Amino acid sequence: MDTSYLALEGKVALVTGGSRGIGKAIALALADAGADVAVVSRKLPDLEIVAEEIRAKGRRALAVSAHMREVEEIRKMVEAVKNEFGRIDILVNNAATNPGMGLLVDMEEKMYDQIMNTNLKGYTMTSILVGKIMQAQKSGNIINISSVGGVSPDIGLGLYCISKAGINMMTRAMAKEMGPYGIRVNCIAPGVVQTKFSKALWTNEPLLKQEMGHTPLGRISQPEEVGRVALFLASDASSYMTGQILVADGGGSI
Repeated sequence: MDTSYLALEGKVALVTGGSRGIGKAIALALADAGADVAVVSRKLPDLEIVAEEIRAKGRRALAVSAHMREVEEIRKMVEAVKNEFGRIDILVNNAATNPGMGLLVDMEEKMYDQIMNTNLKGYTMTSILVGKIMQAQKSGNIINISSVGGVSPDIGLGLYCISKAGINMMTRAMAKEMGPYGIRVNCIAPGVVQTKFSKALWTNEPLLKQEMGHTPLGRISQPEEVGRVALFLASDASSYMTGQILVADGGGSI
């Protein structure tokens, strides 16, 4: 069977939040398909480990430290990737935060700013800066990592869910604007994934039991499963898809 439509040889991918969890799994999946990959997060030593794994697959890699709440750092990061590889074909916005749980009415402004500036503003500004490069190329592919919480909110995660709903709408708005330039913009909305980021959820037995009670597949996801969905969206396997939010939650939102 010919699966060349999944190949990414000659493509350059930029993955934020690429040092661990979902971001690392996506970076490695894209490298397996032939892409050269730049990985970004705040901690350079962790990124270098992922970059070495990418190089071991025979691909070029670049590790760039940047805080995704700081627009000037995002700008410098995008310039560094463009200078290193000459182009950016795939952007995966994945760097996110959720510093606390609680009811919306109890949330303080500081937490609101922290979540929105990282999850929504960070994604949007990165997409704008990379989008300009893609417009000049007349091609490109942006993939936003959202959450099923952006489709169906969870009590205690209200601000996080609001930020992810904003990402969903940003995906659709940019898809409309960027389509004429040959740029596709799509979104993945995972359920609970077994990562360090979501450890507070999947190590809480009562909470996990409740979650699995309405999840038809009866288990939580692994990062590699989100990585394969990202590969689908990054490749020509999804060449006529844009503006879509793909929910990968084991059926929990049915």
